[in-house]
Amino acid sequence: MSKNILGREIPNYIEGYGAAVPYAGLNTRRPNGSGKIKLRPNQRGKNKVLKSIEDAITASGLKSGMTISFHHHLRNGDRVVNLVLDACFRMGVRDLTLFPTALFEVHEPIIEHIKNGVVRRIMGSVNGPVGRMVSSGVLPEPVVLRSHGGRPRAIMSGEAPIDVAFIAAPCADRWGNLSGLSGSSRCGSLGYAHTDALYADMVVALTDNLCSCLIAPVSIPQTHIDFLVEIPSIGDPKGIVSGSTAVTRDPLRLLIARYASRVIEASPYFKEGISFQTGAGGIPLAVTAFMKEAMIRSSVRGNIGLGGITGYFVELLKEGFLKRLLDVQSFDATAIQSLCEDPSHIEISADWYANPWNAGAAVDMLDATVLGATEIDRDFNVNVNTESDGALLHGIGGHQDTAAGASVTIIAQPLMRGRIPCATPRVHCVTTPGETIDALVTEYGVTVNPNNADLLERVRGKSDLPLVSMDELIDKASALSGRMDEIEQGDKIVAVIEWRDGSVIDIVRSRG
Repeated sequence: MSKNILGREIPNYIEGYGAAVPYAGLNTRRPNGSGKIKLRPNQRGKNKVLKSIEDAITASGLKSGMTISFHHHLRNGDRVVNLVLDACFRMGVRDLTLFPTALFEVHEPIIEHIKNGVVRRIMGSVNGPVGRMVSSGVLPEPVVLRSHGGRPRAIMSGEAPIDVAFIAAPCADRWGNLSGLSGSSRCGSLGYAHTDALYADMVVALTDNLCSCLIAPVSIPQTHIDFLVEIPSIGDPKGIVSGSTAVTRDPLRLLIARYASRVIEASPYFKEGISFQTGAGGIPLAVTAFMKEAMIRSSVRGNIGLGGITGYFVELLKEGFLKRLLDVQSFDATAIQSLCEDPSHIEISADWYANPWNAGAAVDMLDATVLGATEIDRDFNVNVNTESDGALLHGIGGHQDTAAGASVTIIAQPLMRGRIPCATPRVHCVTTPGETIDALVTEYGVTVNPNNADLLERVRGKSDLPLVSMDELIDKASALSGRMDEIEQGDKIVAVIEWRDGSVIDIVRSRG
């Protein structure tokens, strides 16, 4: 065992994962190799369209023990992951490494495929029932959790090769051009699938909208697609988008959002050309609304809105408060329509969005970002992967990437979730290190990281912003929650949490 820079004990070697490089701080691990973009020989006259998923599995050369990847733009409406694994089961393909960008409640059937041996390992977010099962230690190898930027970095560096990528495409033509902008299952941006298409040994697209003419615009071009399969449905639109993502109406959460907006306004980065990312939750959406009010008051116009794009960001673009939207994931119907119509609304890949090892990730353009947390501790370390009982129920998403890239990173979160404290002396596991977090905003006020003295002075200068120390928050949370039982942990490592550069920031053990 050795300790990383945060003092978390990391085994030197993790069974089912390999040698572990302990996290040594921001921007310390550098590339020492590279992957390769798969080249295809001349395929003139080749018919890429196959009759079934089974035919595509055979044609791709998928065998037991290989790695298959998927994207999560269809979110809780996705049908492709389950359909492919069912086909693998029927064909006797076993011991697969599942490499999705994220899994959701709809993917609960994966549990049966873990039991029957089709899935041996998972590298990717395990939300919901799959996460609960993994927490019990049933997988023979630990889950590997990477951020949205860490995943393309691992693929492009050659650390995480993909044998066959399966891409759910709301629209495709017979040559293999793909788009998420039309069809009954349209989901907008296909940003998380771009890297898989470039670097996987074989790429299979599944679509429920196969066009006989060349489609336009194209998200992923035919140059990277080996085979196509038309199926009745790649996903349920009700699970793909909500139709309307609403600002919270809860007075407590509105207060938190207003405080967070005021912190951004107090920072030195609230000025002409500000770029920011919030998110699709109730509090972040309210922050976006309050930011608009602040921009009107101060006659400030922004530059870029980034990340998962919602209708509220589209409104800022249309009204001239932002010049561009960079969209790696479209969160609602308004965002999808805007991506179709507005050239200032630009689809980007996960590599462009957040890869720390490229020549210029979009997250590094951020002036401010607002994020959530399951827990945050005295050193401002943040946990977003486990619940307070240690259950592995959430992925990293872009949390690490935006926190590292933004000039001001704010955690906006109620102090209590039910009777569970958000502020705690020590988080169960570290997802994002405290050196990237500038402030915590709760209903009790603003807690500024003492390491950011400039922000602390600027917030103190805003007389309407109550300041509270982290120790005061922890004491308050403890008084409200009462005595919390210690979490019982087993010996087995069920998950490895990588920092975005591939070093190990923490591990999660099985629940006792």
